Amino acid sequence: MKVLAVTGRLAEDLVRSFAKEVDVLVLDVDVASFITPQMLLEAAPKGYDLILIPGAVTADFGEAEKALKTKIRLGPKHAADLGLVLRHMGEVELSRTTPACVLLDDRMRRDALAQIERLEADAAPAMQVKGTKIGKESRMKVLAEIVDSTRMSAAMLAMRIHYYEEQGADMIDLGLSLDANPAQVSEAVRAAKEATALPVSIDAVRPDLISAGLEAGADLVLSLNAENLPLAGKAVALAGVPAVIIPGPGSIGLEENINKATQMGVIVIADPVLAPPQQGLATSLGRYLSFKERYPDIPLFFGIGNVTELLDADSQGANALLAALGAEVGASILFTPEYSAKAKGSVRELRVASEMMLLARQRMTPPKDLGIDLLVLKEKRRRPEEAMPKLFIEARTENRYEADPAGSFRIRISGDHIIARHRSASVAGKSAREILNTLIEMGLVTRLDHAGYLGRELEKAEIALELGRSYTQDELLWPSRKVK
Repeated sequence: MKVLAVTGRLAEDLVRSFAKEVDVLVLDVDVASFITPQMLLEAAPKGYDLILIPGAVTADFGEAEKALKTKIRLGPKHAADLGLVLRHMGEVELSRTTPACVLLDDRMRRDALAQIERLEADAAPAMQVKGTKIGKESRMKVLAEIVDSTRMSAAMLAMRIHYYEEQGADMIDLGLSLDANPAQVSEAVRAAKEATALPVSIDAVRPDLISAGLEAGADLVLSLNAENLPLAGKAVALAGVPAVIIPGPGSIGLEENINKATQMGVIVIADPVLAPPQQGLATSLGRYLSFKERYPDIPLFFGIGNVTELLDADSQGANALLAALGAEVGASILFTPEYSAKAKGSVRELRVASEMMLLARQRMTPPKDLGIDLLVLKEKRRRPEEAMPKLFIEARTENRYEADPAGSFRIRISGDHIIARHRSASVAGKSAREILNTLIEMGLVTRLDHAGYLGRELEKAEIALELGRSYTQDELLWPSRKVK
């Protein structure tokens, strides 16, 4: 296929550098997005199978396509993405209305999700927990813990479960309060089972609480060791539900506890225990590798929350790397709470990470360029920056505030909405642009400097919503001491 890339004067060098394998036509206009059908008709390019115009162009090139007898389609919005589009052009039908970069991203994501679904459907697991595949070829499953579940009302518990479902959890774990009693455990398990079709586990070591959870219908038990196995092991085996086996107490090893559990007829999931950073993390990974070599058919429990909750770093990268490590050591279950604010979103991040590792394993490649990713603040491809003009006016730093006669606003976040409160009305929405447009239409903003200020604050609030951060009006979204 012979392809022509069309651009303007300012982007010529960029387009030529990113599209070396195709011809480039530079039209008589500085900004490429201002290219018109008439300009292309006047240039009258011939002998091409496809003409790519900039993805930011909004004009209709339908008549020009007929006149030139050549397909005219939108390329990417940014020249830096042109090489990627050209490499994958045969994988997607380009559009007259949607930029090629958007089409390609959507197509790669759809293909990735479809492949994940096929791989999981065909996977042979080591076991199933209420129909959920665990171990062997199946995707690592995310077990989301609800801390202190026995202190919650049924309504609160259901709300938390539904949140985890929306985030992509595969299973729900009920973390029991230290002072919980059997009646509370039974009530929590029954409420959870009514709220979700996902498998429900109980996280307890006391035999009386384990028995109460089993009687109420728990699908998985965390955790059995040498101390509670003599009293709870037979009940777990009779219930026919798997149990996570841990080392201890004291010097009693994991394998010894597994042997006892197996003799009782317990369906075993092993937890060599992932240690926190700087407290044996690397050594614990070695335990996982060693165990998997000796017992390749026993599913492994990987307590990622032991790391993310004890690491002051953004959770997206930490969870992605921990999921990669989990995949390498043979983990079957990725366990996490979202206990602290810094760990919020971990369930969704681990679900995406587990899918990335499944694809990477199938493709025998690193988890890169899969169609799905966990990039939030950083980019795969940095776009070129605009050169500084030779002549420019330095922006003034002084701030001369003058109140808007129409009144001021208090901007806050409530749930998943931004609220702009005024003395005469409150406007709620999820988009800074929509809220600002509404305020202007209502006549609540009369000064340009006030409109500019509101735009900045509303955009900060929207970014905070997207990133799951808190927002306070007139305060920096990013603390100034952080590394830029």
